[in-house]
Amino acid sequence: MQIARTLEMLRKRLDDLRAKGETIALVPTMGALHEGHLTLVRRAAAQADHVVVSIFVNPRQFGAGEDLDAYPRQLEQDSRLLEREGVALVWAPSPDVIYPAGYATNISVGGVSEGLCGADRPGHFDGVATIVCKLFNQVMPDMAFFGEKDWQQLAVIRRMARDLDLTRPHVEAIHGVPIVRETDGLAMSSRNAYLSPEQREQAAVLPRAMKAALVEMAGGEAAEPALESLRDKLLASGFDRIDYVDVRDGDSLALLEADNGNARLFAAARIGGTRLIDNMPLS
Repeated sequence: MQIARTLEMLRKRLDDLRAKGETIALVPTMGALHEGHLTLVRRAAAQADHVVVSIFVNPRQFGAGEDLDAYPRQLEQDSRLLEREGVALVWAPSPDVIYPAGYATNISVGGVSEGLCGADRPGHFDGVATIVCKLFNQVMPDMAFFGEKDWQQLAVIRRMARDLDLTRPHVEAIHGVPIVRETDGLAMSSRNAYLSPEQREQAAVLPRAMKAALVEMAGGEAAEPALESLRDKLLASGFDRIDYVDVRDGDSLALLEADNGNARLFAAARIGGTRLIDNMPLS
């Protein structure tokens, strides 16, 4: 496995990988890898000849007062994990390589970027769309893999790829991979490491309360009373703030009052300084 830190090195290694006409899958990450990331890598390896993993903590998707400086950076540890998985190449550029002096371009995706995390993190999805577009241009993969925990992010990336004609011949397929969960149901996230032992126990209430709301709605309960019950459970368990609890269409992310066959339950809530997100299908 090689680690590329410059565009020249990246392109040379990619040329070597493509010399035999073999396929390349991209798994974009910000590092601090866990089993959820490694699941993406394994899915990619099952469908492509070579896997390229990017590790870049993207400053443009962090807002004022967010955890850019505190976000864990552990390239050496991450590289060991990826080497064990048979990854061909790690793309680990510095911020000045991605955003050189004078950089002035931004990508904004309307519609699916609004509401949910977009409402609480203004500019976040512009940063996501911009870095993913750059990664697609730099690596030019045959396919790319993203986790469904960040469902809105996946919707933004798919919309951007369609609108900017990136899907052919640039990226043939954008794959969403189901959420990987801890044994108590909490969705795996690099930010879970911020939680104290007590907060970690409280955090496990989030998926349990969401599942209970799904059962209530499946039993005929209207959406809003079920969502109000979910909010109450989260606040009672120790969550400090609820950013949103919504039922939305899985594709357009438009608000819904009932299941349309493609509905999902979305939630974001905070314990201390840690923001947790999750989503689940209604049916």
